[in-house]
Amino acid sequence: MDESGASGGSRKGNLVLAVNGQSFELSEVDHPSTTLLDFLRLNTPFKSVKLGCGEGGCGACVVLLSRYDAKLDRVEDYSVNSCLTLLGSVNGCSVTTTEGLGNSRDGFHPIHQRFSGFHASQCGFCTPGMCMSFYSSLVNAEKAERPEPPQGFSKLTASEAERAVAGNLCRCTGYRPIADACKSFAADVDMEDLGLNSFWKKSDGSEEKIGKMPPFRRSNGMSMFPEFLKERMKSSKVMDEKRFSWYTPVTIREVQSLLEDSVNDKEAIPKLVLGNTGAGYYKDMRTTEKYIDLRYVSALSLIRKDEKGIEIGAAVSISKAIEALREESAGKSKELVVTFGKIADHLEKVASRFVRNAASIGGNIVMAQRLGFPSDIVTVLLAADSGVTILSKTRQESVSLERFLGMDPLDSRSILVNVTIPFPEISRNLEPKARDILLFDTYRAAPRPLGNALPYLNAAFMADVSSSETLNGVVIKRCRLAFGAYGTKHSIRARKVEETMTGKVLSPSLLMKAMEAVRMTIIPADGTAHHEYRISLAVSYLFKFFGRLLDFPDQVPNVCLDGQVCFSSEDTDGENGFQRQNPALLSSSRQIVEVNNEHFPVGKPIKKSEAAIQASGEAVYVDDIPAPPSCLYGAFVYSTKPLARIKGIMLSSNIASSSVTALITFKDIPKGGENIGSLTIFGQETLFADELTRFAGERVAFVVADSQKHANMAAESSVIDYDTDNLDPPILTVEEAVEKSSFFDVPPYLQPEEVGDVSKGMEEAEHMILSAKIGLGSQYYFYIENQTALAVPDEDNCMVVYSSSQCPEYAHDTIAKCLGVRGHNVRVISRRVGGGFGGKSLRAIPVSAACALAAHTLRRPVRTYLSRKTDMIMAGGRHPMKVTYSVGFKTGGKITALRIEVLINAGISPDVSAIIPQNFIATLKKYDWGALSFDINVCKTNHTSKSAMRAPGEVQGTYIAESIIEHVASVLSLDADDVRKANLHTVTSLGLFYKDSVGDPDEYTIPSIWDKLGSTADFLRRTEMIEEFNRVNIWRKRGISRVPIVHEVSLRATPGKVSILRDGSIIVEVGGIEIGQGLWTKVKQMVAFALSSLVCDGNSSSLLEKIRVVQADSLSLIQGGFTAGSTTSEASCQAVRMSCDLLVGRLSPLKDKLKEHHGSVNWESLILQAHMQSTNMSASSFYIPEFGAIRYLNYGAAASEVEIDVLTGETTILRTDIVYDCGKSLNPAVDLGQIEGAFVQGIGFFMLEEYLTNEEGLTITEGTWTYKIPTLDTIPKQFNVEITNTGSHRHRVLSSKGSGSTFVNSQSFPLGEVSVRLLTFLPVRDSFRGAAAAPGGVSALRDEDGNKGGEEAGGGVEGGGKERGGVRGGGAGDDAGGEGGMRDGWGGGLPEAQSHEENIIKEHGTQR
Repeated sequence: MDESGASGGSRKGNLVLAVNGQSFELSEVDHPSTTLLDFLRLNTPFKSVKLGCGEGGCGACVVLLSRYDAKLDRVEDYSVNSCLTLLGSVNGCSVTTTEGLGNSRDGFHPIHQRFSGFHASQCGFCTPGMCMSFYSSLVNAEKAERPEPPQGFSKLTASEAERAVAGNLCRCTGYRPIADACKSFAADVDMEDLGLNSFWKKSDGSEEKIGKMPPFRRSNGMSMFPEFLKERMKSSKVMDEKRFSWYTPVTIREVQSLLEDSVNDKEAIPKLVLGNTGAGYYKDMRTTEKYIDLRYVSALSLIRKDEKGIEIGAAVSISKAIEALREESAGKSKELVVTFGKIADHLEKVASRFVRNAASIGGNIVMAQRLGFPSDIVTVLLAADSGVTILSKTRQESVSLERFLGMDPLDSRSILVNVTIPFPEISRNLEPKARDILLFDTYRAAPRPLGNALPYLNAAFMADVSSSETLNGVVIKRCRLAFGAYGTKHSIRARKVEETMTGKVLSPSLLMKAMEAVRMTIIPADGTAHHEYRISLAVSYLFKFFGRLLDFPDQVPNVCLDGQVCFSSEDTDGENGFQRQNPALLSSSRQIVEVNNEHFPVGKPIKKSEAAIQASGEAVYVDDIPAPPSCLYGAFVYSTKPLARIKGIMLSSNIASSSVTALITFKDIPKGGENIGSLTIFGQETLFADELTRFAGERVAFVVADSQKHANMAAESSVIDYDTDNLDPPILTVEEAVEKSSFFDVPPYLQPEEVGDVSKGMEEAEHMILSAKIGLGSQYYFYIENQTALAVPDEDNCMVVYSSSQCPEYAHDTIAKCLGVRGHNVRVISRRVGGGFGGKSLRAIPVSAACALAAHTLRRPVRTYLSRKTDMIMAGGRHPMKVTYSVGFKTGGKITALRIEVLINAGISPDVSAIIPQNFIATLKKYDWGALSFDINVCKTNHTSKSAMRAPGEVQGTYIAESIIEHVASVLSLDADDVRKANLHTVTSLGLFYKDSVGDPDEYTIPSIWDKLGSTADFLRRTEMIEEFNRVNIWRKRGISRVPIVHEVSLRATPGKVSILRDGSIIVEVGGIEIGQGLWTKVKQMVAFALSSLVCDGNSSSLLEKIRVVQADSLSLIQGGFTAGSTTSEASCQAVRMSCDLLVGRLSPLKDKLKEHHGSVNWESLILQAHMQSTNMSASSFYIPEFGAIRYLNYGAAASEVEIDVLTGETTILRTDIVYDCGKSLNPAVDLGQIEGAFVQGIGFFMLEEYLTNEEGLTITEGTWTYKIPTLDTIPKQFNVEITNTGSHRHRVLSSKGSGSTFVNSQSFPLGEVSVRLLTFLPVRDSFRGAAAAPGGVSALRDEDGNKGGEEAGGGVEGGGKERGGVRGGGAGDDAGGEGGMRDGWGGGLPEAQSHEENIIKEHGTQR
């Protein structure tokens, strides 16, 4: 890519753009498919734009794009995905990244400062994109004609501030602090609603709070378009089309001519582009050599209105279409408010704002027609009776959208010109007292409320009805019913259903008939996921739409506004029934932390030390390191078969041979080296498959090419030749593993201990549940930074590897063994990790090893950054399990015995799977089961190796514990909260179950926490309110649940080193890795405290500014171990404290001597004198926890309230309250962030995320389109967290307790991580108990195989005390008899005798 300056030597026809005010002029581009992200990261110094998904689904790459319109002398600013935006399309544009807003040298922007001060950045990889999404909204709000805001605020509203980042993904924070940082700019924000921050105290007044925040000035919200670009645009300079293969026609005729020329010349079909957002979904690896940019074709960009309707050009962006529809509906007739307003509302749920800004309305429609894209836009426009205009050669034709969808796919030479949406009309009734009503509503069910997720089904209905006194009812004069995205080729009109209803008087029987017709019409294609759920959604939506017109005034208030319009009740607010405009996503939340000044500045909630540079994009991650000279790039070729011989690997001929340098396989392992990809005490995993691949997703080869793009293309298009003759079938289920005795051994020292005599406990039981079964699936880490590494050959046969790793020491050892060199020849460096959650532990090592092997073989630097697809296929993730349990219990709910059998799917290699049984049982022991026995098998299967993920084993153990409690409560018809309380540990039983981990009796705080939570969460009163709510509401139900936490963690030996430089600044090295959990921040606080006795003025906080924690280097600080298991931060703090104690011992005599001679001495003078006297100013230590204090218990409790729409399964977490005993927190702000982030990841595990494989074990959820982590709109509306300080804990580091999860990730938090996950699941189940008819599909429920959508907890139930009378059940779905009977193992559940439609009508009639 040839680059020249802005002035002098400018060549006519060059591509010119500005980035952060700097001019970039390009005489050529490698290929027209080059994206803006590629250019920014490879050709500019601005690295803040991150590649998270390459699909437009995560927001990590968002920038502000500014275009100048010379005719109107106006600049248009909007956010876009740089990963999809093509470089050719930004000619003449100005690009702003977060570096352009501010930086550490020139001063941070208020956005950077507030993100930092509100603790809104953890790993920081997503933060630049968050900042730019918000900045775009800020800029546009400031340009809007709105009332002047109060000083210090912008024109944004709080709701707009929240929605500005609703499409951005963050895996760390839990979103609440991000929303607070954004809302702090809003003119209408209530300062009392903003959460914990470093600017003010909660007791400060509003004016005082405003004054303490980094000031926002109007200039902070202005985008400055460079003057040199304006002049260029005015001179109408354009790119040389042939040189760049980028054509910019201005008329439709020119477009047709370009298409015809390609056909005549037998060229490849050119690619028509606007925003290129379709490339995020349809990832065609073929290279197109000719691109036609339709942006400048005026006929395609027009928005016209006449007396019939509104015509929107095909090139108009979705965002502009929304604006046009809102403008047209504002202040107009009620029919337009109903139709155009609701179409605009629905379109705002399509994709994310930064995608809508670039995506065109026509491109979306063409993808739906040509490729079967599950479009919301098409369905909504279909119901509105829209039409389209098509141009084929010289013929222009206007057809209905319905007809267009049914035509053959649009050929490559035809163009969609526009779409027309007619104004709605009401046919007037001649009956004098009749009321004519227009109904229009749109619906979608998707994993996320605010878009950025494809729907399971969408629908839009329009009906022209009349209330007739003569006929004593509502007459449906005509209707249009559109459905889409349910597993069909394209959206459809439900013609038979329309015919069933048209001209009829609406009645329950007619509606019943129509619903049955819908069920016969909506038939998803074979293989469509959630098949029955999609059908039931269609039925439910039809009922929602027409059911409100039946004579149930108590059900549907304000249904029919006399004369024209009807709103559904769920779209209204307040007594007047007016339509809500963008209500707030979140309500006020409460964060309570107890600040401890005993060891100042330890205990202070100071902001994360690197947060500001993360926000400004200055923080350097592995892939941000500039490529060394002659650097090559690698990509993995992986197996798609679970067990097969590899006969050969062929690379596609489409990839230029000059681009690919080598294909690295196991054959390239040097003499003396080993084919090893990772290594632990439990065993090892191969780096590459040899002649036999043993699981789908196994690394087979590493393609090395001249760019990451070419390497990815070569790997993706490669073909592996397999042979499966005479091979045994692969083991793909845990049942097959049991049948073939395929298990991994668990060392005796990791075997958990049983408790008591289960046989005796069963004899004492008055009731038993026998052989109930539960399955739990896997979960993907979804760190926003994919796996990445850079290997650079060094002198004397050495290798330097930069790795995004949680355990550089293990990567070091593995690479040395792989290359067959001594350990001192390898150096692994890890500065920071862009999200880990356990996935950057062992799973990161093969990535580093492959780069090192390639670099060693080719004697050139080699780096890789995995694509999201490859990362997901190779990652492994959380361990799936199948659990069978039998439990005995008394009539009052006290459990006497539990017997449990667990089958753990560990995949192909040991990894750390041997720890899972111990972790599982340790967390299962949170309750007093009376007696506990178990049989756990770690199964070896032909799947990817499962690895540690945030609380590995603990998540599943707590889930099972809570499921058993719920099951017992269901059988006994008792409140589950009472059963939990009856089985909480006493101090005695706690010692029986946890032995040496218990600590002093006064450290057991569950009883007081349980009571505190009941009070602060107002649990009992809210329980009563929920019962009343459920009594009066049929279609919405609520549930609430409270659970305790008893969570065992363990400390590990950890190194630390502190050095004081001549000028008094301090350098710190620790074994722990900063992965966003605030480890560096806590370490800095500890160093400042530990050295405070040397500060003469007593101001230890001044030391904080002098301290820098530096990257981990495996040759500089050895024995770093894992950064994992809740406790790395505290262990690292203790290690540096020990180092500081050594320094204090060396410097104290000198300080006393200087003080005696001079009266006082400042820090700088003391350190300078020490250096001059040759005092050793560096101290290393190795913290080894005392044997009796290695393990300890964390305590907490939490409650959540959830609401469910039982017709559709739509779930809202209304409120969550968490109380955690943090000992004496080292930094409450950091710990608070861990709690919230872990909780929200739990929402994902139980409510959203499906990590699925095909029948051969190959992962089929490959990116943001199919794998949905939580977003801002899925977190609790009210999120309250209290961190309590519970006095001194003798064996803890300054009486602190870990705020992470167990064993492999010190970034997570056990309360949120393990048990709070259940707080989203248990209330959901409680909500369903009150529902008479539920269509299923709530993703929290999982079947025995771990697939969401149902749960088997059947088993037999015995009752009747010693005589074992009662009823035995026979599996899931059987009634167990009496009020305590179960349905689907839980009570409530799906009705079996009637269809879904019958139950809806029946229940509606009952309420009447």
